[in-house]
Amino acid sequence: MKDTIAAPLDLEPARRKTAAVKTNGRRGTFLKWLRNTHSWIGLWGAVLGLMFGLTGFFQNHRAVMKIDMGAQQVANLHLNLPTPAPADPQQMNAWLQQELKLPRPAERVQREKARPVAWGDTNAVQPERWQLNFRAPNYSAQAEYWVGASQVTVRRIEPGILAVLENLHRANGVGVAWVLIADTIAGAMILLSLTGVLLWTGLTKRRSIGATILGASLVAVLAVVNATLG
Repeated sequence: MKDTIAAPLDLEPARRKTAAVKTNGRRGTFLKWLRNTHSWIGLWGAVLGLMFGLTGFFQNHRAVMKIDMGAQQVANLHLNLPTPAPADPQQMNAWLQQELKLPRPAERVQREKARPVAWGDTNAVQPERWQLNFRAPNYSAQAEYWVGASQVTVRRIEPGILAVLENLHRANGVGVAWVLIADTIAGAMILLSLTGVLLWTGLTKRRSIGATILGASLVAVLAVVNATLG
């Protein structure tokens, strides 16, 4: 009786199947993590994203739609200067900030030197003039002082609620903390775009190639537009 020799088993298909299962498992795990990340980033940016979107809409259409931004509240104040009076705009800045309990120093300081002026047939010397502008999202204040006077005039303007939100949108008069928060929203929008594209592709080869081509096309178009405008 002849011995029969068994043919060697072809293990390659089984190995490929096992590798495919492992690859699909890793991809599924990564997509699940990506989906959760996308959701949490969207939750973080939802409230402020809504505010930025609405205020951006108001800025674009308030002239056409005649949106009421709320009445401004204006108040003028005349302050007697201390003795001795501030010697320069920097000292005036520090004194006004302390006297009026302003959270931040003046955003802009102007100093006009004394100069001769003609008034009818009379020549006179106009004294030096200081102007200091303080700004925050919920108010703006302008201080005016003529060197030699005993008082400084301060004009304070408080905008309506929509104007306050627009100031926050444009980061007018805000502190470092708000700027950093706004930066996180900008970063969240970028991450939402990237994770959204990855979720759409499902990390499949065909869709990934399509997304890459689309992204490259958009970059090329923006480069051409920038070169044309430049």
